[in-house]
Amino acid sequence: MANGRPEIAIVDDDEPVQRALGRLLVAWDFDVKAFASGQAFLDSLSDELPDCVVLDLYMLGLSGLDVFGALNRAGFKLPVIMITGRDNPDSRAKSLAAGVVDYLTKPIDEVALLKAVCNAVAGSPSARIGPTHPRKGTAPG
Repeated sequence: MANGRPEIAIVDDDEPVQRALGRLLVAWDFDVKAFASGQAFLDSLSDELPDCVVLDLYMLGLSGLDVFGALNRAGFKLPVIMITGRDNPDSRAKSLAAGVVDYLTKPIDEVALLKAVCNAVAGSPSARIGPTHPRKGTAPG
């Protein structure tokens, strides 16, 4: 956590998606680092570990499942929220069976993303945390 705020890594090869998700999370007082590829994200892990990873399933190079597998093999037990614009039952099942904490489809619903990130950061994917904006009184997590 930088400055006492959770750091969220956004890994997506679609720059507009990176920017949109980043702006949303920054508005909710998260620190955000964006990566255009799974390899760039994996290479950054020697510097600092994020508190949560929002990871695109289908990217050029390493897929989201490839990145998630590499994290696990390296012993990093980071909460990962898988996102995809090409949802299908097999991808969803593989992602959840692999151990991601949530699976969201694009276009990303803001409330669903915020709940997923807050739950991941809190360490309890089944916790019921509401999306109350921290600048309006109650922190989301």
